[in-house]
Amino acid sequence: MNQLLILEVSATILGVIYLVLLIKEIIWCWLFGAVSSLLSIILFFQLQLYSEAILYSFYVVMAAYGYLIWKKGQDGKELPISDMMPSKKIISIAGGLILGLTLGFGMNKYTDADLPFADAQTTAFSFIATFLEAHKIVFGWIIWIVVNGATIALYGYKGLYFYSGLMVVYLALSVYGFLDWKKKM
Repeated sequence: MNQLLILEVSATILGVIYLVLLIKEIIWCWLFGAVSSLLSIILFFQLQLYSEAILYSFYVVMAAYGYLIWKKGQDGKELPISDMMPSKKIISIAGGLILGLTLGFGMNKYTDADLPFADAQTTAFSFIATFLEAHKIVFGWIIWIVVNGATIALYGYKGLYFYSGLMVVYLALSVYGFLDWKKKM
């Protein structure tokens, strides 16, 4: 088995474990997410998906942040699941679009990135969704549903069939996570 395939399969398995633990609100999800992300960074650099590599670097940082937020909780209590006001949802979407376009222009102009705008948009919205899930905000799952759907195509185009399959699983689990957190809220 070649090195890229080993990285892809390992990161995929750890990524599924991360998401299942996240949905169940088990704090150790963040450790599995960090290790999966570290493996992914190596893979994406080799495939010239630089925005994805930046995104997965962000995931490593957010894994530490999410762990600390969940561990600290709110006033010594478990962090509750909540949602956002509609105006904040609109701001989040507009911010994601602007960040994605800015990152896409930069990647297109200054790197040899493949699919710089598609890669950048999924990256920008993944930043937002990850931040929201670290704070247990249910709107993050809606963003993940859209991002995971788009990323299935991106990874499939690049021949990353395990990652593309992982995104199919993530899409299904994101729908489940949304419904589960909405019910718990």
